[in-house]
Amino acid sequence: TTLLCSANIDLSYLLHSIQVSYMKKIVLFFSLSILLLASYAQLSNQVRAFRVGHQKDLLLAYKSFLEIPNVASDQSGIKKNADWIASLMKDKGIGNVQLLNPITNGMPPAVYGEVITPGANETIILYAHYDGQPVDSSKWMKGLHPFKPQLANGSLINQATIIDWKNLDETIDPNWRIYGRGASDDKAGVFSIIHAYGILKQLGVKPTVNIKFFFEGEEEAGSPHLHEIFEKYQQLLKGDMWVICDGPVHQSGRKQVVFGVRGDTHMELTVFGPKRPLHSGHYGNWIPNPAMDLAKLLASMKDDEGNVLVKGFYDDVVPLTAAEKTALAKVPPVEEQMKKELGIRKPERISTLNESLNLPSLNINGIQSAAVGNLSANVIPTKAVASIDLRLVVGNDWKRQQQKVIAHIQSKGYHVVYSEPTDDERMHHDKICMVHLSSGYNAQKTPMEHAFAKRVVNAVNLAIGYEAVQLPTLGGSLPLFIFEEKLHAQPITIPIANHDNNQHAENENIRIGNLWDALEIFTSIMTIGK
Repeated sequence: TTLLCSANIDLSYLLHSIQVSYMKKIVLFFSLSILLLASYAQLSNQVRAFRVGHQKDLLLAYKSFLEIPNVASDQSGIKKNADWIASLMKDKGIGNVQLLNPITNGMPPAVYGEVITPGANETIILYAHYDGQPVDSSKWMKGLHPFKPQLANGSLINQATIIDWKNLDETIDPNWRIYGRGASDDKAGVFSIIHAYGILKQLGVKPTVNIKFFFEGEEEAGSPHLHEIFEKYQQLLKGDMWVICDGPVHQSGRKQVVFGVRGDTHMELTVFGPKRPLHSGHYGNWIPNPAMDLAKLLASMKDDEGNVLVKGFYDDVVPLTAAEKTALAKVPPVEEQMKKELGIRKPERISTLNESLNLPSLNINGIQSAAVGNLSANVIPTKAVASIDLRLVVGNDWKRQQQKVIAHIQSKGYHVVYSEPTDDERMHHDKICMVHLSSGYNAQKTPMEHAFAKRVVNAVNLAIGYEAVQLPTLGGSLPLFIFEEKLHAQPITIPIANHDNNQHAENENIRIGNLWDALEIFTSIMTIGK
């Protein structure tokens, strides 16, 4: 005030001028906001109209994609998928399409392409993976096969019926589903991203950013060679924001934007009994039973409230930030819905679902020892095997987490080996556990305050017409730690699949409406505003 008075400036006039200027800015802001909303509404209507007019062709094209086997270990099938994707990208007008091969020869390539927009000075990189989980076709429902996609007029669990592809016309209910391996995880992402750009091109709408497309072929195998691709093509893969398409929408049905993923690693534990199977009547009560021993060992790793009892399991967890806690408080509750849907009266933990997903976990993926059912015999088995899955949050290191589990096994009196025990080892140790360690990767999180991420959230909200659920961490895992480590990128994830899609299991499916929503979401992201 002293400075203003000494300069002979009328303070009331100055305050009035500031107020007028501020009001003008507010009016301008809301005017631009209204124009932006109108522009997005127009684009959304155009995209929807185009899709409605071509939805039969879109589904038939997707069917042909799903018919190509995509198990990560099947190199021939993986190559066919990569070639199919590259051909589709070229057909939709995407430039510089090429296969990015890892340094290690013979490993699955990533499929790359780009669209450079004149005048754009920002770049978004869109990611999905085209490989899938292993399959056991015998476990699929009668009439289904992992690589012979079937169309149904709803969920087969709810007694829906199969629709013959030959009878498909333009009248397609969004609640219909396509069953097949990769239908939701993650060919839906690949297909939606490419076709979203294809629709924009057909409509004559130019993206507002440069777009790079990156489709990985080894994610379901743990992305063991992704770091090689990043190192080899570091300059090519530079961008302002990686947007990852993978995973399911929120259980409430609302779309979600996720700022982090848990890390992942696996261990296989084998406990040994007699060198040959024995008659349980002649030797029971005397010879140790490896199935029982393994059951006790696994049971010692968790208490009745779902807390992992492995020493130090939670010690290095980085606490949630204030913004992350606020976001979790806004997540719609789905616990009662999911308990009823899954036939579970009491969950393992008393915390909410999403609170539980922000902690590291230890789960049993499978146990095997001798036979059951019609093949069951009165024997004491020679060994028992369990596959366990360790999910990690930020702060955990996957190698260190494995070592904590090994130390727990040793604390229970087991001699740990990493190959089949010798006769000498059998004679010197009461209990032996063979451990097979898989590779893994750590968790990753992007700050919820990240400026570009907020713009992506706005683009998603404009596409869906409501505020998307925002989560600090997805329950599943993706190798996003490698993105941060090798490319200094901070990705966010846009899941599109229905929450009951059976990913990684038999009868995997995608709700067609989710596929259509993805087209509108990604066209919105490609025309993202400031």
